[in-house]
Amino acid sequence: MLELVSALQANGGEIHFASAAVLGEHSVDLAALDVSAVSIALNCDSFDSYIKDLQPTVVIFDRFLMEEQFGWRVERSCPAALKILDSEDLHCLRHARHQALKQKRELNRQDLCSELALREIAAIWRCDLTLVISEFELALLQDSYGVPTDLLHYLPLLSEFDGSQAANWPSYDERQHCVVVGNFRHAPNWDAVQYLRSEIWPLIRRRMPTLQCHVYGAYPPPKALQLHSDKLGFLVKGWAADADEVVRKARLCLAPLRFGAGQKGKLLAAMECGTPSITSVIGAEGMCGDLPWSGCIVPDSSQFAADFAEAASALYSDREAWNAAQRQGGELLLQRYQCSSHLAHFARRLLELSTELNEHRLKHFNGLMLRHHTVKSHQYMSQWIAAKNQQA
Repeated sequence: MLELVSALQANGGEIHFASAAVLGEHSVDLAALDVSAVSIALNCDSFDSYIKDLQPTVVIFDRFLMEEQFGWRVERSCPAALKILDSEDLHCLRHARHQALKQKRELNRQDLCSELALREIAAIWRCDLTLVISEFELALLQDSYGVPTDLLHYLPLLSEFDGSQAANWPSYDERQHCVVVGNFRHAPNWDAVQYLRSEIWPLIRRRMPTLQCHVYGAYPPPKALQLHSDKLGFLVKGWAADADEVVRKARLCLAPLRFGAGQKGKLLAAMECGTPSITSVIGAEGMCGDLPWSGCIVPDSSQFAADFAEAASALYSDREAWNAAQRQGGELLLQRYQCSSHLAHFARRLLELSTELNEHRLKHFNGLMLRHHTVKSHQYMSQWIAAKNQQA
């Protein structure tokens, strides 16, 4: 989201950030970024007055739930605004994989046709453009859900790494231990920490009895803190004031993700810190293309935990292989995640859409139809809730 803010500002945009979320202790100081932050309420007509007075030229919805809540209000108050959905990752894909994992079976077509999928794909059709973070998800949306190419735009995680930062990376000998980083409220992260602690870490410790794993993440629940074990060297640290600093000190980043979607910011950050990583196929999905991974991608199998432990132990102890993995991370950043090239392409796409918005919408009758019917249903439901709240 901050990358989008920066990109739009670089093209002369005036940014207004409207959120229904409560400010937290780690909230970004948007005023310092010259962004106007506004608190809005769900199911409240006050948003109509706000958006009508503002009359934005572009509206970006942070995930499809926000489009469901506010899309119909934007449509009614400023229909000429270019509506963009920032998918972040496909929620329906992450949910489908989670269900299959819990039931200990393979993902199937039925999983991808859930109620969540119907809602998310409908939101994509209602918007003029959807930002997709992963090439895998881009192909899935086109091939499995039939979303036209010109409704989608590939915009991966972005990096300002230009190669010069590598000179300041701590060396192999200057680093020690393993690190795990991830918000504990994100289900794939929490599952990965539990799985690492119960199945993988004991195997690694048998090979390397003095090795430690430092686990960082916001909002650790009591059950996460209970995983802490000085005896096993599994240390749950909680919030990190500077995540890059703790990753730069580690020799390996561990991410045994068993479900999820999108690209993984923790793995991109590890590459920027010069820290090789061990992850799963889902962890690296859509991140390296045909280039070598910065570390090791462990294939899915019944021996995943043992293979993961073996890969981590081997790379941790092999200076030459570790140095090669570090270099591969730098190459990935340079070839796939350059901020300037992706944002320039995004800016061109915005300009093209803005000049031919009506023609673009007329090309997609399904989108017009869904906006007419679905927006009405959301409108009436929201108005009913608003009236109920007023009476209460």
